[in-house]
Amino acid sequence: MVKGRQGERVRLYVRGTILGYKRSKSNQYENTSLVQIEGVNTKEEVAWYCGKRMAYIYKAKTKTKGTRYRCIWGKVTRPHGNSGVIRAKFKSNLPPKSMGGKVRVFMYPSNI
Repeated sequence: MVKGRQGERVRLYVRGTILGYKRSKSNQYENTSLVQIEGVNTKEEVAWYCGKRMAYIYKAKTKTKGTRYRCIWGKVTRPHGNSGVIRAKFKSNLPPKSMGGKVRVFMYPSNI
């Protein structure tokens, strides 16, 4: 959030929800996660988010570098189906605990 501004806080990212891993009937591919971005409902709307960075932020028990919060960075790779779901690859695979959790989709890198 931006400091030093009066009034309402500004959010510099779009919220998303982690749905699960990419999978078939009998296999599961943990290296690719499925994410639903808020307000994105079609394959065409996903195109703008391709290549954007995303962060899964979670809270750990022990402090590291003075904070309990940790982050796993990822990238939007492509659409998944026609309903606005995206496929994302993260630096390290997301833990199963993250399913149903929130992710932040940032507005960079921009291709405008």
